[in-house]
Amino acid sequence: MKPAIRRCLDAPRGLDRRSFFKTLGLGAAGAMALTGEAAADAAANLVQANVKRASEPSALKITDLRVAVVGGAPFTCPILRVDTNQGLVGWGEVRDGASETYALFLKSRILGENPCNVDKVFRKLKQFGSHARQAGGVCGLEMAMMDLAGKAWGVPCWQMLGGKFRDRVRLYADTTERETPKEQGAMLKARMDRGITFLKQDFGIGLLRNVPGTLSMPLGTDAGGGQRVMHPFTGISITDKGIAWLSDWVGQIRETIGMEIPLASDHYGHIGVNSCIKLARAMEKWDLAWMEDMVPWEFGELLKQITASTTTPILTGEDIYLKEDFIKLIDMGAIDMIHPDLATAGGLIETKKIGDYAMEHGVAMAMHFAGTPVSFMANVHCAAATENFIALEHHSLDVPWWEQLVRTAGGQPLVDKGFAIVPDTPGLGVELNEEIVKQHLRPDSGFFKPTPEWDKERSNDRHWS
Repeated sequence: MKPAIRRCLDAPRGLDRRSFFKTLGLGAAGAMALTGEAAADAAANLVQANVKRASEPSALKITDLRVAVVGGAPFTCPILRVDTNQGLVGWGEVRDGASETYALFLKSRILGENPCNVDKVFRKLKQFGSHARQAGGVCGLEMAMMDLAGKAWGVPCWQMLGGKFRDRVRLYADTTERETPKEQGAMLKARMDRGITFLKQDFGIGLLRNVPGTLSMPLGTDAGGGQRVMHPFTGISITDKGIAWLSDWVGQIRETIGMEIPLASDHYGHIGVNSCIKLARAMEKWDLAWMEDMVPWEFGELLKQITASTTTPILTGEDIYLKEDFIKLIDMGAIDMIHPDLATAGGLIETKKIGDYAMEHGVAMAMHFAGTPVSFMANVHCAAATENFIALEHHSLDVPWWEQLVRTAGGQPLVDKGFAIVPDTPGLGVELNEEIVKQHLRPDSGFFKPTPEWDKERSNDRHWS
């Protein structure tokens, strides 16, 4: 007889055999009629029948995928709902600004799959992702499967990533470009007053459009980059006067916020590598935490030139899909820091792998994010589980209803004095606040409408013969 069953049949103190079976629901006659192995089997079956399960992980299956697209968060964000045969619901999100179609066309490939097999299903899907927003569907579904797996097994996502290094995740506040350094400084100071301990601002050649003698560029060129010409091919450069002007602009901001708080930067304009080097060198005296995406990440040799020419840390990564291209940049010494966006990089597990590889090579990891609280919480779990993490972007400080899009256990806030709280609840640790989500849907979006048109798309997806 199995030890566990023997312990059940050995009556506890103060509880005889008849009373024990009675507590399991057997009548006295039925209980006394059972002996030996029959009694053991009956006890085992009754104990099993009285166990309350929220889920049976090995039998969990995906049955549906639906979408609701939130607008103004501050960007457009498709939220994914993955349903299962056991009533568990998993939440995911396609990256900000991307199309929900990136996820919907994968529906037929996940129906019937067990979402607890996150890595297995991810390997099936990842061939359909690519860099930047084109990874949105694959990554959003990975988030939802991690949420489901955590709920099914009763553990938070950070536990499935190997445990956590921190209980609170530092946030950095993005602050879009203002016309004057006084306005910009005031915005950043207001962030600090809210408890933010790490700042980021935009500044670039857009500020120089009406300042004579600061830019050199071919006639008719768009200094704003609207023509989508990559940086090395625009012919735009910053003159010495322009470099001095931008340095003074950042210096005035430092006078407002002080030199003690970390200040990162982004969005300089589509300028060539030599202008990038001049600008980065001019920023050295202002001790920027990093300068972000100075040239497209694909040009690793150009990034390496910039990195080698300045003491200002150089960072990239928000548009890179999967670990392989991060590894290339790290191995060639092209960057000082990485900056994956989990909703592009490959989801929680892949981003954790990216962070660990960077850690092994002495490279720190910040995290890019600009979505709803669903994707935010996926980032929080990954950040908590990654040792070389520095700070996670919060792009929605000025959206008053943003945090109300979800509910947490006990009504715990998502953010406390510049830090995200790492939850101990299963999965991502949040559920949608449906009424608030409905108030902020994109005008042409329904609220998780049925999507049967995506149920049966089939093709031979295999890459090999």
